[in-house]
Amino acid sequence: MVHDFRTGYVQRVVDAQLDDLMPQLPALLLDGPKAVGKTRTAEQRARTVWSLHRPPVAQVVSADPRAAISAEPAVLFDEYHRVEHLWDEVKDFVDRDHSPGRILLTGSAPPRGVHSRAGRIASLRMRPLTLPERGACGATVSLAEMFRGGATVAGSCPLRLEDYTDLILDSGFPGLQHLSGTALTTQLNGYLDRIVDRDMPEAGLRVRRPATLRAWLRAYAAAVSTTTTWEKIRDAASPNQADKPAKTTTLPYIDTLTELRILDELPAWTPSRNHLNRLTQAPKHHLADPALAARLTGVTRASLLTGAGSTFTPHDGTYLGQLFESLATMSVRVFAAAARADVSHLRLDSGRREVDIIAERDEDRAAVAFEVKLAASVTDADVKHLVWLREELGDQLADAVVLTTGEHAYRRPDGVAVVPLGLLGP
Repeated sequence: MVHDFRTGYVQRVVDAQLDDLMPQLPALLLDGPKAVGKTRTAEQRARTVWSLHRPPVAQVVSADPRAAISAEPAVLFDEYHRVEHLWDEVKDFVDRDHSPGRILLTGSAPPRGVHSRAGRIASLRMRPLTLPERGACGATVSLAEMFRGGATVAGSCPLRLEDYTDLILDSGFPGLQHLSGTALTTQLNGYLDRIVDRDMPEAGLRVRRPATLRAWLRAYAAAVSTTTTWEKIRDAASPNQADKPAKTTTLPYIDTLTELRILDELPAWTPSRNHLNRLTQAPKHHLADPALAARLTGVTRASLLTGAGSTFTPHDGTYLGQLFESLATMSVRVFAAAARADVSHLRLDSGRREVDIIAERDEDRAAVAFEVKLAASVTDADVKHLVWLREELGDQLADAVVLTTGEHAYRRPDGVAVVPLGLLGP
């Protein structure tokens, strides 16, 4: 059943994490891109709400932050960065009072120059809606079970390639779930315009040439799910310019967009205890939501389904394949966070071996490896890197999975799980 986000609160994966942490920790930050649902989720637990995007409210809190912090808990400071020094005031309060469940903060970027929140303010990352959160398909395969080994792999999902394409283009932002057609396109375009025109300057970066930033974002979007170099992205953003933008121009874009959680790069895996070597350190490029990449590149449903679209790696597949991998990566990150696991990718520097996604649990370094395939069927060739990795890691690899656009979840005779993306859950 597709969820209607206008009629009531829809439970998110991060809710279980909040329920676990709030009774134990004094302050929590819900961190993520704008419009991801941070405020709505935090409001479910707050007795006192300070909406700091409203200037009169921000003035009251700024005049006496200690009184605002001492209101009936849990106290929510929504868009906390709009009041200067509020972060430090919260930190000082937590130093004096360790009572759990006191303060919730929401924001899209930490203010520059703040003190470390280590040991004081814990952070939870929120990302756009996964497919089960949207109600697109009921999850029947648990990532948490996979970490424990012997996970049940079963279930069926009605989604097909065309449905996954629509889900990519429709975005995972809760406030856009009821929109389609021109209304949806207009809202996504407005979201991107706001990044350039308002969010970047508010984060402290003056954009002298907005056209240069927009061109760079379009080129970055074309490189989604790849490890394309900075030089190639720069060249794609300025194909007919003799004087290419310098790193001193574009690196601040990268830093600020990352702080705003618009860029969500997937780091390269650095295994803790095995003999793998010659691993690349290049991250894979991702945006907060694959729908943003689709809007930036101007692709349509028809062009994606016919194999068209911007791509840096035409020999490796289609742009729809890149977007599908980005959707899968975002989903695994959400589910892995609930299992206290980090997510990365693996690629030998020769390019001979690649694994799209590696989730590694903090407590015991157990890993689950994922390949992402834009197809309904899986062949031996599709699992060869997973089988190789299992031979390399032994018991450290708790499970190996191919995420597909197929109908049924099952295990192959070699033990590799085949799971439609819509069936994967926390």
